[in-house]
Amino acid sequence: MARLVEIASHIETHADETLTLASLASIAKLSPSRLQRIFKEAFGISPKAYQDAVRMRGFKQSLKDGDGVTDAIFSSGFGSVSRLYGEATRNIGMTPKAYRAGGAGEIITYACRSTALGLMAMAATDKGICFVQFGEDEASLISKLKLEFPKAELSASPAQETPELDAWMAALDQHISEGAPRPDLPLDMRGTAFQMKVWQFLLSIREGDVLSYSELAAQIDKPKAARAVASACARNRIGVLIPCHRVLRGDGSLGGYRWGLERKRALLDAERERNIG
Repeated sequence: MARLVEIASHIETHADETLTLASLASIAKLSPSRLQRIFKEAFGISPKAYQDAVRMRGFKQSLKDGDGVTDAIFSSGFGSVSRLYGEATRNIGMTPKAYRAGGAGEIITYACRSTALGLMAMAATDKGICFVQFGEDEASLISKLKLEFPKAELSASPAQETPELDAWMAALDQHISEGAPRPDLPLDMRGTAFQMKVWQFLLSIREGDVLSYSELAAQIDKPKAARAVASACARNRIGVLIPCHRVLRGDGSLGGYRWGLERKRALLDAERERNIG
């Protein structure tokens, strides 16, 4: 294990350099194939993926520190604009400029609607739905939206100008209140690479199925990350459409839910009844 820690440390301090599996194996005095295998067993990812994660962390920190996008790309070791944009969009769910600016320059349209789970607020960018939350009153829901996207321009939706949002809300309300199939709507997910991986997996869980935080962690090849999985579920800002309510504690109890256990229980009970029927 000490050799693996040494390799991880070497990657951390040389993340902006070209590191081959052979060169790392030489440092560890192991064959490349053996290093690849035991490194992944220990850390859950390959040395290459570990280096990319370190680079991405450095890139995001540079953006937060106010560096220009191009400077941040090269200082973090990505080496090309095209490569970074492919990685960054997949990992953090938004363009690098939007990540640095906290949504500045974006227009997010929102609306509220009563459902069987209480008042629901939905908000969307031009990419898709970025926010579905439940609460007791419109003012508190809009406050939560502002906290999630503090620098974006928020615009209340007149349905005639944003018919897509109105249709999406109607479709989700039909699912929640009337038992219609969960609608397959465009989502604008925003989070860390790990959170995105958890949320993407949640989208694959079939209605009526449940699993534990530990089981989900194992499914995404992070068997020791049950707590991190629970945290990612708690950070989900797109309720129901990303079905984090289908993840339970290991003992089968409900665990937590951002919008209250009564709503989680109601969702699971309704799904169970539909599948039995």
